[in-house]
Amino acid sequence: MEHIFSYHHLREFTREVFIHMGCSLEHATLASEVLVSADLRGIDSHGIARLSGYVRLWEAKRINPRPHIRIVHETPSTAVVDGDAGLGLVVAPYAMEIAMQKAAAVGTGWVSVKNSNHFGIAGYHAMMALEQDMIGMAMTNASPLVAPTFSTERMLGTNPIAVAIPAKEQPAFVADFATTTAANGKLEILQRKNEEAPYGWIQDKNGHPSKNPHELKDGGALLPLGGDREHGSHKGYCLGAIVDIFSAVLSGANYGPWAPPFVSFLPLSPNPVGEGLGHFFGAMRVDAFRPADEFKSNMDTWISRFRNAEAIPGKKVLIPGDPEREMHHERLENGIPVIAPVVKDMKDVAAKFNLNF
Repeated sequence: MEHIFSYHHLREFTREVFIHMGCSLEHATLASEVLVSADLRGIDSHGIARLSGYVRLWEAKRINPRPHIRIVHETPSTAVVDGDAGLGLVVAPYAMEIAMQKAAAVGTGWVSVKNSNHFGIAGYHAMMALEQDMIGMAMTNASPLVAPTFSTERMLGTNPIAVAIPAKEQPAFVADFATTTAANGKLEILQRKNEEAPYGWIQDKNGHPSKNPHELKDGGALLPLGGDREHGSHKGYCLGAIVDIFSAVLSGANYGPWAPPFVSFLPLSPNPVGEGLGHFFGAMRVDAFRPADEFKSNMDTWISRFRNAEAIPGKKVLIPGDPEREMHHERLENGIPVIAPVVKDMKDVAAKFNLNF
């Protein structure tokens, strides 16, 4: 069963929760916008359904509601940011702004982040660059739930990558994807719906394929993009590893199996190799390569040609970002569906802070 809520209602409720956690009005407003943007874009696994997880991390004193976010190392085109254990929903936009400032000054900007937390959907941060005629990139490491190809040990996170590229008349190209066959949040949704997972998403603790969405609770693991070696899981493993290195090894955050878990009931590693979670952001000024209008016109041609590629009967060729953009318009107008277990979570959160949901 689903309940429909307006974007405004979910955003305002989320903002009030963050304020009650001790965040400033500015940070709470930004964090709520970033979080609920996932629901607007149809990425329900990373939106309001995650709010109770942030509250539990705060209760476990693993989120600092009043962080002093700062640059700890920089060059004209690069920086390392220390998030001071703040909400990744706030730390990430701060770091992306720095990347864009550096790109504005010297053509490109690259920022690696340590000591942060879960930052919502990667696409939000990459898309920040679009308004400035820049190409944006965002990635992050995450809780170690993924077994490398041929392993039974969980070593990597779902480690998403997002790239946003501006066009002129056409909507922007926005790719935002996990480097696993499916994000962990999708398993959580299946658990709440009492549905099975497709083969290729997860394996049991012995490395055998499984359809049980609860498998991770018994030592199982998510699988890299591709699912198995025959379908290219070694490529998904490589992509996840690249994200981990750029986000964490480069910044000084925890990497690989030392990355802190999103769930508060799992303990932090007793021998951390860094500080918090890590992110990585890039901004490239289009006119550092060629006139922006020319590039965007060519992007229109690229997008139009691919969108009109001959399709399999009954299907249509999509451009990365199409489904999310269409969902954004639909849900902004008609409301956001929230499944009953998430509604219950929100009511529990509301009761905790004496709020209404």
